Amino acid sequence: MATIKAAILGFGTVGQGIYHIVNEKREDLKKSLGLDIEISAILVNNVGKERIATPGVLVTDDFEDIINIPGLQVVFEAIVNEEPAYNYLCRAIDKGCHVITANKVMFSKYSIPLHERAKSRGVFIGYEATTAGGVPVIKTLKNLLQVNSVKRIQGILNGTSNYILTQMRQDECQFDDALKEAQDLGYAEADPYNDVSGQDAFRKLMILSALAFKKQPNWNDVRVIGIDEISLEDVRKAKEQGLRYRHVAEIEQDENGELYASVGPQLVGPDHPLYSIEGVNNAVALDTNYIGTLTLVGPGAGMYPTASVMVEDYAEIIGKRAGFFITI
Repeated sequence: MATIKAAILGFGTVGQGIYHIVNEKREDLKKSLGLDIEISAILVNNVGKERIATPGVLVTDDFEDIINIPGLQVVFEAIVNEEPAYNYLCRAIDKGCHVITANKVMFSKYSIPLHERAKSRGVFIGYEATTAGGVPVIKTLKNLLQVNSVKRIQGILNGTSNYILTQMRQDECQFDDALKEAQDLGYAEADPYNDVSGQDAFRKLMILSALAFKKQPNWNDVRVIGIDEISLEDVRKAKEQGLRYRHVAEIEQDENGELYASVGPQLVGPDHPLYSIEGVNNAVALDTNYIGTLTLVGPGAGMYPTASVMVEDYAEIIGKRAGFFITI
């Protein structure tokens, strides 16, 4: 049986999740795809750091060791920042590798040129994990767009912010107390700026814009507001009125093709598709011309939700190359 050689770039929470799932699902993947998969190498920052055992796998801090692997066909990328991730993926695509990324910071900025580059090289990009973690919004949008057009997207795209707003309402606690609880539970980073400021949700919204509308608005025109100015008193008043605060990222295209986007807190009532979304869940409401409004809900982050959709992307890509579709 032929073997697909793959590499993982970055071996933090998501990278380790990919490694675990590939090994756990290896036999199932072989049966469904007719191809084996081998994690040939892992790129890390510090080779001397203690980490989980990966027998038979090259662990290196030099990308040259990765890109020079003979017959490398798939690269899973789980690095944090724009660079060196963008450079690495460009080089992998130029070598003829399919790439699968979870890097929303990089992909929000470079999704369009990366897709153009991949198309010119005859390879595919998987990026389900960049947006809303375990919620299959990218796959769903791709399928919808074959027949439907999307008029508006509204989403809760950051689980940390949603958790904080939920706790403030349910436990009647202050913002700082809810944030600390989120950090203690591992939902928020030690530096929670990107989550509570709205920057994380903004990046994900730009990825959805590029897919749904084939373009993005001018980033400087998008108003981005976080949740750190919402007080317990604000939450109480909203609750008394039967309303809830949700941190909503939304984008809409008008009849002239102009895009209007915003990210910020909104008060929503029981008739709103995002009203019932609680805790760390993410949700995306898609307004379409034929189906109407479709709302997808699920976990927005974590080792296995994120890593599992990356392995699903792998199965879909390899299935396309073989001329059939795979479900695992």
